[in-house]
Amino acid sequence: MRKKSTSTSSSSVTKDWLIQQFKTSFDFTHKPLKIDQKEIELLFIKTLTNNDQLQNVVIKPFFELASMEQVEAYLNSLPNQQKVESKEQIELELTKGSVAISLNNTILLFDFKTVHTDTVLESNVEPTIMGPQLALSEDINTNLNLIRQRYHQPSLVIEIKEVGKKSHQSLAMIYDQDLVKPEALKQIKQSLKKLDSDVILSSAELVRFLNIKKRSLLPTMLQTERTDRITYNLSGGKIALLLDGDSSVILAPAVFFDFMTSMEDNYHSYWVTKFTDILRYIGLITCIVFPGLYVAVSSYNPEVFRPELALSVAASRIGVPYPSYVEVLFMLVVMELLTEASIRLPKAVSATATTVGGLILGTAATEAALTSNIMIIIVSAVAISTFVIPINEMSFSIRVSKYIVLLFATFWGMAGLMLSFIGFIMLLSNKNSFGEPYFKIFLQAKEKETSGEST
Repeated sequence: MRKKSTSTSSSSVTKDWLIQQFKTSFDFTHKPLKIDQKEIELLFIKTLTNNDQLQNVVIKPFFELASMEQVEAYLNSLPNQQKVESKEQIELELTKGSVAISLNNTILLFDFKTVHTDTVLESNVEPTIMGPQLALSEDINTNLNLIRQRYHQPSLVIEIKEVGKKSHQSLAMIYDQDLVKPEALKQIKQSLKKLDSDVILSSAELVRFLNIKKRSLLPTMLQTERTDRITYNLSGGKIALLLDGDSSVILAPAVFFDFMTSMEDNYHSYWVTKFTDILRYIGLITCIVFPGLYVAVSSYNPEVFRPELALSVAASRIGVPYPSYVEVLFMLVVMELLTEASIRLPKAVSATATTVGGLILGTAATEAALTSNIMIIIVSAVAISTFVIPINEMSFSIRVSKYIVLLFATFWGMAGLMLSFIGFIMLLSNKNSFGEPYFKIFLQAKEKETSGEST
């Protein structure tokens, strides 16, 4: 795209202003080039600029071309030319790795940024046995290329915005204009306009700012690092938000069942997929209900179980010096500490330290009569069930939810347990994500073979 021409005085003033703005920066370079009747001036920050590319694309051709007209025509033909709108915009682009070239009373701007974060990373947060094993990188252009490589539709729209008053991070909003839900698109654009933060460096931080209800427990936007999940969701009418400098993408709107779906479900056979789905929901219910169920049965409603099982639970608590809810809370907090330790410790020692720590604490707690053997089994089952949930945001939310259910069971037994569980379902049913019902249940209706429609 051709640049706006500026007058001699305006071009000179802009150039002098830029030199003044960056004069205290050691890596700012002002390099005049002159030979015969040809003369240009380069302004750039050398630590952000690809110097080899600048040498081969600009400096070398400048000395090889015969006249100034040829130099200007050549520079205006380069595909990485950027539109000049103001001197403030030029200043901002220089901090991102662009090069400003002053020639013939005009300032041209070119993108020559050097990128060290364009390496495609392996999928660590959402690993699968089958399917793509590479995720995204931390460079927005590399990530856009990966998405384009997997979604070949001319209706795919990519809008670039800037977020952060000081960080000026590039944010790509990606959607299929033929499939996107207009109401969701409108709400997301409005939310982005209302962003008022100086620095936004991660997708998780952006999700927190975009949440309409700041203290909502359940997530309404899904973060993923997998290109196949992004492709499937774009084809389903969702919107992807891609922040430069982060290797994860935000997908919205996201409903409850999106967080319970693994990408491997698309690669397995029908019955294997259904079996793993059932396991996830069993794990979800186990994580939420089991701690509260133990308290309710052991302290309030032992008649719920068969006499043999109720007596077995009661016998296991012989010698435990405090009520069942204290026992449960103590063990759950210990398990949370072990989980956090496994996340924070170096990978080389985290597995060993937490495994040994868990075994020693569990054995010592039962031998000291601080907890029962059944309680150890329940806490272990709850911890394992938490990790069955495929998406971390929902897993963290469920970890918190079980304490709310435990609180109700502590005060009202089985009645409180059922009341809290029903309240959880009601919370899901009354929630929405950018206009989309949160507890929306998808039922596949097989029409005629030629229609292929679903409801």
